[in-house]
Amino acid sequence: MKVDIADIEQAALRLDGVSVRTPLLQNFDLDQVAGGRVLIKPENLQVTGSFKIRGAYNRLSQLTAAEAANGVVAWSSGNHAQGVAAAGTMLDIQTAIVMPHDAPKTKVDNTRRLGGEVISYDRYTGDREAIAIELARERGAELVPSYDHAQIIAGQGTVGLELAEDAIEMELPPDQVLIPCGGGGLSSGSSLALKSRLSNVDVFAVEPSNFDDTARSFEVGERQRISDDARSICDALQTPMPGKITFGINRRQLAGVLTVTDEEVRAAIRFAFRHLKIVVEPGGAVALAAVLSGKLETAGKTTAIVISGGNIDVDLFAEIQAEPN
Repeated sequence: MKVDIADIEQAALRLDGVSVRTPLLQNFDLDQVAGGRVLIKPENLQVTGSFKIRGAYNRLSQLTAAEAANGVVAWSSGNHAQGVAAAGTMLDIQTAIVMPHDAPKTKVDNTRRLGGEVISYDRYTGDREAIAIELARERGAELVPSYDHAQIIAGQGTVGLELAEDAIEMELPPDQVLIPCGGGGLSSGSSLALKSRLSNVDVFAVEPSNFDDTARSFEVGERQRISDDARSICDALQTPMPGKITFGINRRQLAGVLTVTDEEVRAAIRFAFRHLKIVVEPGGAVALAAVLSGKLETAGKTTAIVISGGNIDVDLFAEIQAEPN
């Protein structure tokens, strides 16, 4: 399944009036830390609190009446679930989402509130894709993958398209862009869009160090799976292997893959609240964490980062804020 800039531009048209065109923010304190200029794309301000509504709506809005009749089935750790549920309600399509039983309560509650049916499973012993595929077969429903689908990738790519267009309008074209990466839908789609508008930009994916499947795959040139024992605070990025389509795009488009520790992510969540005045979830904070912890050279450069989501449980957020800098 091929994805190109035309697909992303068409997705942007479908999303007009549905998703929020999140702004590019700047912050003095962050610029001081970076030694250069940093542009922040805050998708935590997006509909349902993350970028995922973009791909979900782009996929569901292209279903035929016959395909939509029996609803859709998806699998997600929480943000895609909310995006699918919201898109389904907007389009009057029934949605069922397979979610890990330990997903953040706020994500589970919001998925149900937005109209989605939640099917729980154990992320460490169960196969969410197998469960979803069997459920879709039983119901005659359409599948809505969380990342490895051309229409999902094109929808997520509108993040990069907006970022590039707005940075150019601000006369601040970035030298480099850092994008959170789980299965790779956001980084692959956005890198295509960014490269179409900013030919010299370097795009980096950022992963949790304990879920560095894309980084490992880059090293050897083919998809690698991490250990089933891997754990991370970044629930949204706990993908054991990159997608087939997404890795193919990322391998061609990305300048590299960076990793950050859970401790660096917690520090980024504190920084975001105390200095940027925004609430960020662990998986959404990895690109910010990479800048704050000096994972690449930012001095004298313009760096753009994507904050991919802000759906964090209140108790965890309070615990992290109570920790010392």
